[in-house]
Amino acid sequence: MASIEEKVQDLIQLKIEDLGYKLYDVQYVKEGKDYFLRVYIDKPQGIDLDDCEKVNDAISNELDKANYIKEMYFLEISSPGIERTLRKENHFQENIGNKIDIKLFKPIEGKKEYQGLLKSFDKEKIEVEEQEGKIIELDRKNISLVKLHYDWD
Repeated sequence: MASIEEKVQDLIQLKIEDLGYKLYDVQYVKEGKDYFLRVYIDKPQGIDLDDCEKVNDAISNELDKANYIKEMYFLEISSPGIERTLRKENHFQENIGNKIDIKLFKPIEGKKEYQGLLKSFDKEKIEVEEQEGKIIELDRKNISLVKLHYDWD
């Protein structure tokens, strides 16, 4: 059975693409007592408030009609940001060779955070080349977060 996130993605993807955006990700989360449906959109020039409003107006009624979410929730439309989270296979594929930040559930060699170039990935592991050229293989089950790294300097 498809998750709420998958159902929503299937429902809104074409509508978002027809508006000229890429659907980057859909997340349905509970924070405290509130539920949030977060829709992340992207385009080469970046996303602004008008883009978010356009997408919100285009998908709100579709989501209400589909009624996939029974609880009251807040709909948020936004950009995935410069330091975007990598969750899906296509996110990893698009970022091979880019610098990423990884946080782990359990430390490896005393470290819970790694940074390096994404070399490869599969369903079980991610390979990262650290600055010193050392290749680290990390078990995906132990990864809590992967984000694209941006040097702010």
